[in-house]
Amino acid sequence: MDLMRNALAWLEEQRGQFLTVPVSYRRGDFIVSLPASIGRTVFKVADDYGRFQYIESRDYLINTASLIINGERVLPESGDEIVEDNLIYEVMAPNNEPEWRYSDSYRQTLRIHTKLSGEADE
Repeated sequence: MDLMRNALAWLEEQRGQFLTVPVSYRRGDFIVSLPASIGRTVFKVADDYGRFQYIESRDYLINTASLIINGERVLPESGDEIVEDNLIYEVMAPNNEPEWRYSDSYRQTLRIHTKLSGEADE
């Protein structure tokens, strides 16, 4: 019996039930509706003069198993989009950082970094 795995599975279930908002995940012509929790990551980035800037990403935490596009489980890619409340967030991260990472040691949850890129057409 893996107590940690069971506890993390329970926490992921609770997050999915009580701490999410509905979003649409878009890749090309494919759209998936799924629940996501909102988070943020602050990246420290050096400019051309060696000065540091802090760039904040809007993060979406989703269940890894729920990201299914065209019948296949996929991982986030740069350029994908997440639509929340009529706002479009593009999957990206600054300074050649990865656009996503697993949020737990059992890879149950994805943390997807995004940047606001526009408004969705109604």
